Amino acid sequence: MKRILVVTTGGTIGMITDPHSHTSIIKDNVDLLSFNELRKLAKIEHIEFSNIPSPQMTPEMMWDLSKLLQEKLKEDIEGVVLTHGTDTLEETAYFLDLVLDTEKPVVITAAMRNSDEIGSDGPRNIFSSVRVVLNKHSKDQGVLVCLNDEIHAAREVTKTYTSNVATFDSPGHGPLGIVDDDTVLFFRKSILRCNISPEKIQSNVALVKTYTGDNGDILEYLKQQNYKGIVLESFGRGNVPPAISKKVKEIIFDKNIPVIITSRCWKGRVLGVYGYTGGGKELQDSGAIFAQELSSQKARIRLIITLGITEDLEEIKKMFKLPFKE
Repeated sequence: MKRILVVTTGGTIGMITDPHSHTSIIKDNVDLLSFNELRKLAKIEHIEFSNIPSPQMTPEMMWDLSKLLQEKLKEDIEGVVLTHGTDTLEETAYFLDLVLDTEKPVVITAAMRNSDEIGSDGPRNIFSSVRVVLNKHSKDQGVLVCLNDEIHAAREVTKTYTSNVATFDSPGHGPLGIVDDDTVLFFRKSILRCNISPEKIQSNVALVKTYTGDNGDILEYLKQQNYKGIVLESFGRGNVPPAISKKVKEIIFDKNIPVIITSRCWKGRVLGVYGYTGGGKELQDSGAIFAQELSSQKARIRLIITLGITEDLEEIKKMFKLPFKE
């Protein structure tokens, strides 16, 4: 039988309900892989990387995880299924998508319900993810996310619902494919993927969201700290209150710190098309870098990795353009 490596990191998929507090808690030695249907698909090998709730995941842990996976993918395996908590799954997925250099499938899955809940979705999601790894069309697709029998690209997917099992979606894009009873079916392929090969990362990157009436106090504080980069989540097409535009210019010119502009909108690109004070064009002229259609959390991941290669603002700007090529 074909060999598939399952790497577990923790999350709800391995949690149980505490009978006293009635809360979801971490449980050691929860067996996620022993059901018969899974054994019929492939020879499953297991490594526990960590057993944490995903809000405790860090960029440094993602970096260590990427190095582990890169080594294991050199072995005679079909690919990897990685289990993860849902809260930060999309960030780990995008991190791995950027840094892993392989054509083998890497599929990340999770669960919205504890392992001991009625209708637990963990086993089904693992089963479907293994089927995706075994499908020949999964090769050279980058890191994929598979939950609720949908397949999504790491670059595009996001958690959209706090509690529903149908939480993961790719707004503006849609799923790459589905896992059906008789087959794994891909509808399309993401063509905006890129691969970055840093020798280190720089995780000291802040993410801040602007708001109506924002006077810039938070950005002023960040300016005084030792942050190496800032992601600023703006309005609409990439616009901010006037005071924020002024602070962005100061941060770039006084501190030479890259400021990446994203949008609070779920769909569409940021672009410097508005010329008023605080408009995207003014930010662009100040040297701010537009993150295209990336979400704020993924733009931060990209900057963390990019700063491991260069701190030059012009080089960073080039690496955020589409399409990106090394």
